Amino acid sequence: MKVREQTHPKFYWFDSGVARAAAGLLFEPVDRLWKGTALENMIYHELRVYNLTQNKNRQISFYRTGSGVEIDFVIEIRKRQASSNAHIVCLEVKLAEKWDRKWERPMRSLSNSDRIHVDRMIGIYMGKRAYHFDGLDVLSPEDFLKRLHQGDVF
Repeated sequence: MKVREQTHPKFYWFDSGVARAAAGLLFEPVDRLWKGTALENMIYHELRVYNLTQNKNRQISFYRTGSGVEIDFVIEIRKRQASSNAHIVCLEVKLAEKWDRKWERPMRSLSNSDRIHVDRMIGIYMGKRAYHFDGLDVLSPEDFLKRLHQGDVF
Protein backbone atom coordinates (compact mmCIF):
# COMPACT_ATOMS: atom_id res chain seq x y z
CA MET A 1 0.00 0.00 0.00
CA LYS A 2 1.34 3.41 -0.92
CA VAL A 3 0.62 6.48 1.20
CA ARG A 4 0.47 9.87 -0.44
CA GLU A 5 1.57 12.38 2.18
CA GLN A 6 0.70 16.04 2.01
CA THR A 7 3.27 18.73 2.66
CA HIS A 8 1.10 21.80 3.09
CA PRO A 9 2.05 23.86 6.15
CA LYS A 10 -0.41 24.25 8.99
CA PHE A 11 -0.90 27.78 10.27
CA TYR A 12 -1.15 28.50 14.00
CA TRP A 13 -2.27 31.88 15.28
CA PHE A 14 -0.31 33.33 18.18
CA ASP A 15 -3.64 33.83 19.98
CA SER A 16 -6.92 32.04 19.28
CA GLY A 17 -8.85 35.17 20.35
CA VAL A 18 -7.14 37.15 17.60
CA ALA A 19 -8.02 34.37 15.15
CA ARG A 20 -11.69 34.60 16.19
CA ALA A 21 -11.63 38.37 15.76
CA ALA A 22 -10.03 38.06 12.31
CA ALA A 23 -12.77 35.58 11.35
CA GLY A 24 -15.46 38.05 12.48
CA LEU A 25 -16.56 35.72 15.30
CA LEU A 26 -15.49 37.76 18.30
CA PHE A 27 -19.03 38.24 19.61
CA GLU A 28 -20.39 34.84 18.57
CA PRO A 29 -20.69 31.94 21.03
CA VAL A 30 -17.57 29.77 21.20
CA ASP A 31 -18.36 26.30 19.84
CA ARG A 32 -16.50 22.99 20.33
CA LEU A 33 -14.57 23.40 17.07
CA TRP A 34 -13.05 26.67 18.29
CA LYS A 35 -12.35 25.23 21.74
CA GLY A 36 -10.57 22.26 20.12
CA THR A 37 -8.58 24.60 17.91
CA ALA A 38 -7.64 26.70 20.94
CA LEU A 39 -6.47 23.60 22.85
CA GLU A 40 -4.36 22.43 19.91
CA ASN A 41 -2.98 25.96 19.50
CA MET A 42 -2.03 26.12 23.19
CA ILE A 43 -0.23 22.76 23.00
CA TYR A 44 1.62 23.91 19.88
CA HIS A 45 2.85 27.06 21.58
CA GLU A 46 3.96 25.15 24.68
CA LEU A 47 5.91 22.78 22.45
CA ARG A 48 7.56 25.76 20.74
CA VAL A 49 8.41 27.44 24.06
CA TYR A 50 9.98 24.26 25.42
CA ASN A 51 11.81 23.58 22.15
CA LEU A 52 13.33 27.07 22.10
CA THR A 53 14.05 27.59 25.82
CA GLN A 54 15.72 24.19 26.12
CA ASN A 55 17.69 24.65 22.87
CA LYS A 56 16.29 21.39 21.48
CA ASN A 57 15.96 22.82 17.95
CA ARG A 58 13.58 20.03 16.94
CA GLN A 59 11.25 20.29 13.96
CA ILE A 60 7.57 20.34 15.00
CA SER A 61 5.23 19.36 12.18
CA PHE A 62 1.91 17.75 11.54
CA TYR A 63 1.31 14.68 9.42
CA ARG A 64 -1.49 14.27 6.94
CA THR A 65 -2.06 11.76 4.18
CA GLY A 66 -3.92 12.41 0.95
CA SER A 67 -6.93 10.56 2.38
CA GLY A 68 -7.13 12.99 5.32
CA VAL A 69 -5.57 10.87 8.07
CA GLU A 70 -3.84 13.31 10.39
CA ILE A 71 -1.54 13.39 13.41
CA ASP A 72 -1.62 16.75 15.17
CA PHE A 73 2.08 16.99 16.04
CA VAL A 74 5.13 15.08 14.89
CA ILE A 75 8.40 16.04 16.55
CA GLU A 76 11.54 14.81 14.85
CA ILE A 77 13.97 13.96 17.64
CA ARG A 78 16.63 12.39 15.46
CA LYS A 79 17.18 12.95 11.75
CA ARG A 80 17.27 10.12 9.26
CA GLN A 81 20.78 8.98 8.40
CA ALA A 82 22.12 6.46 5.97
CA SER A 83 22.33 3.83 8.70
CA SER A 84 19.11 4.61 10.61
CA ASN A 85 15.57 5.91 10.22
CA ALA A 86 14.35 9.20 11.61
CA HIS A 87 13.02 9.03 15.17
CA ILE A 88 9.86 10.93 16.08
CA VAL A 89 7.36 11.63 18.85
CA CYS A 90 3.66 11.74 17.86
CA LEU A 91 0.99 13.77 19.68
CA GLU A 92 -2.77 13.69 19.16
CA VAL A 93 -4.86 16.39 20.87
CA LYS A 94 -8.59 15.94 21.50
CA LEU A 95 -11.17 18.13 23.21
CA ALA A 96 -12.98 15.22 24.85
CA GLU A 97 -13.34 13.99 28.39
CA LYS A 98 -13.15 10.33 27.33
CA TRP A 99 -10.35 8.90 25.21
CA ASP A 100 -11.50 6.99 22.11
CA ARG A 101 -9.04 4.30 21.06
CA LYS A 102 -9.77 4.97 17.36
CA TRP A 103 -7.83 8.25 17.70
CA GLU A 104 -4.67 6.17 18.12
CA ARG A 105 -4.87 4.57 14.67
CA PRO A 106 -2.89 7.19 12.70
CA MET A 107 -0.04 7.12 15.23
CA ARG A 108 -0.02 3.34 15.39
CA SER A 109 -0.11 3.13 11.60
CA LEU A 110 2.90 5.43 11.36
CA SER A 111 4.72 3.40 14.02
CA ASN A 112 4.33 0.31 11.81
CA SER A 113 6.18 2.02 8.97
CA ASP A 114 9.64 0.75 8.11
CA ARG A 115 10.72 4.27 7.05
CA ILE A 116 10.47 5.90 10.47
CA HIS A 117 10.84 4.99 14.13
CA VAL A 118 8.19 6.28 16.54
CA ASP A 119 9.82 6.66 19.96
CA ARG A 120 6.72 7.91 21.79
CA MET A 121 3.02 8.28 21.16
CA ILE A 122 1.03 10.63 23.37
CA GLY A 123 -2.66 11.44 23.40
CA ILE A 124 -3.81 14.62 25.12
CA TYR A 125 -7.45 14.87 26.18
CA MET A 126 -9.60 16.75 28.68
CA GLY A 127 -10.11 13.78 31.00
CA LYS A 128 -8.50 13.59 34.42
CA ARG A 129 -7.16 10.04 34.30
CA ALA A 130 -3.86 9.03 32.72
CA TYR A 131 -3.75 5.83 30.65
CA HIS A 132 -1.08 3.70 29.06
CA PHE A 133 -2.09 1.49 26.11
CA ASP A 134 0.59 -0.57 24.38
CA GLY A 135 3.20 2.17 24.07
CA LEU A 136 0.77 5.12 24.03
CA ASP A 137 0.42 7.51 26.97
CA VAL A 138 -2.88 9.37 27.29
CA LEU A 139 -2.64 12.46 29.48
CA SER A 140 -4.57 15.52 30.57
CA PRO A 141 -3.16 18.84 29.34
CA GLU A 142 -1.84 19.54 32.86
CA ASP A 143 -0.01 16.21 33.09
CA PHE A 144 1.31 16.59 29.55
CA LEU A 145 2.69 20.08 30.25
CA LYS A 146 4.37 18.88 33.46
CA ARG A 147 6.05 16.04 31.58
CA LEU A 148 6.98 18.31 28.68
CA HIS A 149 8.71 20.88 30.88
CA GLN A 150 10.41 18.13 32.91
CA GLY A 151 11.98 16.89 29.66
CA ASP A 152 10.00 13.64 29.52
CA VAL A 153 8.42 14.20 26.08
CA PHE A 154 11.45 15.02 23.88
